[in-house]
Amino acid sequence: MKKAATYFLMILLFTNCANTKKEKVGDKSATKDGWQLVWSDEFDSEGLPDTTKWNYATRGNSYGWGNNEKQWYTVADSDNSYISNGILTITAIKEQTSGKDYSSARLTTKGKGDWKYCKVEVKAKLPTGNGTWPAIWMLSTDNSYGTWPKSGEIDIMEHVGFNPDTVFSTVHTGKFNHMIGTQVGKQTGLPTATTDFHVYAMEWNKDEIKSYVDGNHYFTFTNTGEDFESWPFDQPFHLILNLAIGGGLGGKQGIDDSKFPHKFQIDYVRVYQKEESSL
Repeated sequence: MKKAATYFLMILLFTNCANTKKEKVGDKSATKDGWQLVWSDEFDSEGLPDTTKWNYATRGNSYGWGNNEKQWYTVADSDNSYISNGILTITAIKEQTSGKDYSSARLTTKGKGDWKYCKVEVKAKLPTGNGTWPAIWMLSTDNSYGTWPKSGEIDIMEHVGFNPDTVFSTVHTGKFNHMIGTQVGKQTGLPTATTDFHVYAMEWNKDEIKSYVDGNHYFTFTNTGEDFESWPFDQPFHLILNLAIGGGLGGKQGIDDSKFPHKFQIDYVRVYQKEESSL
C-alpha cells in the first residue's frame, strides 16, 4: 500500500513539474483572463539574445538618445547582454567605449514583435546604485503620427538607482510629455525591487492603458477621445529593454562609479492579446 501511495505521489509531482515547465515555456493555446499568449521569450538557450526576436538598438549613441545618457549601447557583446541559466542579463560596465565612459545594451523587438492592444508581462530584478536607469517600455513602430513624442511612448516600468524602493509607469504623447512638463504617470513603492524578481505588466486596449506590479494595479491612462495628440495609442508598438546610465532622469543625483558593474536581470517576457485585438 505504501509503495502504491509513493508511486502515485511521484506521478503527481512529475505532472505538476511538467505543467509548471509548460507554463514557463509558454503554451500559445493557453489563455489567461481572456488573454492569449502570442509572443514570448523564456531565455532558455545559453548565449546571446535570440536575433529572431531581438534587435540591438544603437541609434543615437553619439548624442545620448536625447536624454544625455552616458553609456554606449553595444551590439552582440556578451559582456553587455547574455543569457545563462534561464536569465537574460543586461550589464552596464564602467569602461571606455567609443568615447563614452560606460557600456550597456538596449534590446528591441521592432519588426520582430509589434502589437496593437496587448498585455505585456516581464519578470525582472533591477540594479541598484546611483546613476542606473533600467526600463521596460514601448515605442510606436511606424511613427504614424510623427516623431517622438507625437506617436507615443508607453513606459511599463522605469526605475532609478537614487530611489531604489520605487518603480513608476508613464505615458508620453504630443500633449503629455516630460519636455513640456505634462507627462502622465504614477509611482508605487517596491522595497525589494533590487533584491527580488517582480512581474511588471501593462494592459492596453482602445480605451485605456493600465500598469501593474505583481498583479497589483497602480496606474491608468484613459483615452478621452480627443485626438492623436492625446491618444496616439491606436497603432502597433514594439517592446524595449535597456539599462541606461546617467541621463536627464537617471543621473539626477550623479553616478556612483564604485557600484559597477550593474545587472538588469530578466526571467521572461510574455505578450498576450485578445481575439478582438487582432490588427
